[in-house]
Amino acid sequence: MGGQCFKLIPCCWNSQMKAAVLETPDIDNEEKSEVDNLPAFHEFTFEQLKNATSGFAVEYIVSKQGEKAPNIVYKGKLENQKRIAVKRFNRLAWPDAQQFVEEARLVGHLRNHRLVNLLGCCCEGDERLLVAEYMPNETLAKHLFHWDTQPMKWVMRLRVVLHLAQALEYCTSKGRALYHDLNGYRILFDEDGKPRLSTFGLMKNSRDGKSYSTNLAFTPPEYIRTGRVTPESAIYSFGTLLIDLLSGKHIPPSHALDLIRDRNLQMLTDSCLEVQLSNDDGTELARLASRCLQSEPRERPNPKSLVASLTPLQKETEVPSSVLMGIPHGTSWSSLSPLGEACTRRDLTAIHEILESIGYKDDGMTNELSFQMWTDQMQESLDSKKKGDSAFKHKDFRTTIECYSQFIDVGTMVSPTIFARCSLSYLMSDKPQKALNDAMQAQVVSPVWHIACYLQAVALSTLGMDIETQAALKEGTTLESKRSKAVGQK
Repeated sequence: MGGQCFKLIPCCWNSQMKAAVLETPDIDNEEKSEVDNLPAFHEFTFEQLKNATSGFAVEYIVSKQGEKAPNIVYKGKLENQKRIAVKRFNRLAWPDAQQFVEEARLVGHLRNHRLVNLLGCCCEGDERLLVAEYMPNETLAKHLFHWDTQPMKWVMRLRVVLHLAQALEYCTSKGRALYHDLNGYRILFDEDGKPRLSTFGLMKNSRDGKSYSTNLAFTPPEYIRTGRVTPESAIYSFGTLLIDLLSGKHIPPSHALDLIRDRNLQMLTDSCLEVQLSNDDGTELARLASRCLQSEPRERPNPKSLVASLTPLQKETEVPSSVLMGIPHGTSWSSLSPLGEACTRRDLTAIHEILESIGYKDDGMTNELSFQMWTDQMQESLDSKKKGDSAFKHKDFRTTIECYSQFIDVGTMVSPTIFARCSLSYLMSDKPQKALNDAMQAQVVSPVWHIACYLQAVALSTLGMDIETQAALKEGTTLESKRSKAVGQK
């Protein structure tokens, strides 16, 4: 088809990842096995990442770094259905291409179940990009400071700091002890609700840029004095996170230390935790925070010491993180719309009825007049589209595919609905791979269209890709929910 959307040719593979149920030592072994199955670090082409993010669509942006360091992180999806996070740097951030690739490759060699692992990079022309695993369940800052339904439980807060300490211990053991600007936005939660440390922080935002972009009140004193980050700087930032988790607020370390010295722990502690938090736990965490926040770097504990201190504090270790976080594991039928339910059941007849009733409303075309505005030279293409509509209505799926393909090949107009109808027609014809291709094309044309995700879920399920199916269903449900809220606010 024409140049209005990107060609995606999925080469699907069955994921070896297994959903964790309990966080016991056996599960740790399972998690480590999952990490072992990650692909080796490699360089992506710019075209691959452009396709994965639908041309770096604004709808795919998950975070920005601000005007002074305009590095943007996008979510995306590779041809093999793996979801990724793509950090696109300012064009002037890393002028030396070789230095950027070498630095990224060193970080990319790290592989650990406590990290958001770096999968690759891209360095073409002025473009500099990093590619990491995608974490679908937000950041620590979101869950701690901007929660919607319930504050983070104390048991989960203790688990977060232990996992973070383990991540830092691993990085240190591999010679990557320098971490830039450790804060609540650097800790993300995976599909099972487990906290992981972003590997983006193991590289600076630019070759000559600052290691800390936070308020000076939260910056390690040695960095303020010298402008240099040290391994101990990450421990200082770890201390600020301990205060965040204890208080539920972003309190300046100097103020927190005053409260700790005055033994005014009640003023420091999150009021939401009164029932859950024991005095011993609060005292121990405050003591550990004060050690991390020592002005002299050499007086701070190392990551191994942090792990040793935090391990005995852990509680309810048999309870999965997803339960503690209130994150539904898999997709609940009760939360799905009729279309979502039909896709979960792979009820192709019901999907057909819904797509037929929707028509072209999601293309912004409520009737044929939009198509009639074309010139006489487009009449043949218009006729193909009309024949395809009729064939789809009467469930003649072979003719549907033929007619819509003629319409698509002209390339003058791109319609997500037509790609969706082709996808369903291929499913009806027992051709799930082609169905997946067209469902992905529908999402390229309309990145936030929930129907494209739902149809991908059906195709993936037919192909036996269960984990990818659940991810597509979850994405479809999320997009549909956002769409419904937006409509309700109008």
